[in-house]
Amino acid sequence: MPKRSSSVVGREFGNGVRAAIESTGLTQRQLAEVLGWQEAKLSDMLAGKGGVNELEVATLLAYCRVPLAERERLLDLFRESGSYFVQIPEDGLPDQARTLINQEKEANEITDWSMIVVPGLLQIRDYIAAVTAKARTVPAEKIPAVVAARADRAEILEYSRTFTFYLHEQALLLPVGGEEVWREQLAHLLRLSVRKYISIRIVPRSVGMHAGAAGDFRLMKFPKYPPVVYIESVKCGLFFDDKETVETYENILKDLAAVALDEEESRAVINSILEGLQ
Repeated sequence: MPKRSSSVVGREFGNGVRAAIESTGLTQRQLAEVLGWQEAKLSDMLAGKGGVNELEVATLLAYCRVPLAERERLLDLFRESGSYFVQIPEDGLPDQARTLINQEKEANEITDWSMIVVPGLLQIRDYIAAVTAKARTVPAEKIPAVVAARADRAEILEYSRTFTFYLHEQALLLPVGGEEVWREQLAHLLRLSVRKYISIRIVPRSVGMHAGAAGDFRLMKFPKYPPVVYIESVKCGLFFDDKETVETYENILKDLAAVALDEEESRAVINSILEGLQ
């Protein structure tokens, strides 16, 4: 039985092959003619509809003169099957995974849940540096590049998308990077919270046990593709796009929404902690 990629893997594969084709300067029609394919066959492959075998993919990549490391990555994606995709980045930091960055850029709606620290997309650079410095997976010499890459991700926080961030009150109380960084991070949250396309909602400690206690995750929705749930661990990131898993995490978010403070109440909590640091 032929293997069938998930939508996450399919898009990652398609993006890589498109880049390879563009590097040749040929149109899809011209490349299809060179390979002896129907143009529809090439279009179906890029759309994740199959219709090609591994040898044909390898032939296409070789014709496009794709470097060996990238060729192997794309072939691995082609072989990938199942409802989840595990990616272990070379630098060991899940947030730097190319797949996650691409997914974030393509999503038009992102909902994030974080228990221990401020969500990555909301972190200021000094906060990112403090978190990264404690990461056993990042060698000291790579920390500056990793911090810069993570900080750049915040560029997607703009009005054409919608963002909802649920975070536990304890994440606000963790003095990451010392008092000055902690204070500036809280002030940054207040500044972001007044943007109409960003909703920041705090789950107070007083609620006790809650549905999000199992761990952090992110739900990303797209204009043309099924939703994707992203979960990260110390050494890898997991992407799920099967209906059952997505529904499970959507239900967790519904439960969190039921116990979280509203936007105005959440701002008051952040402001109260900030004032206590003055």
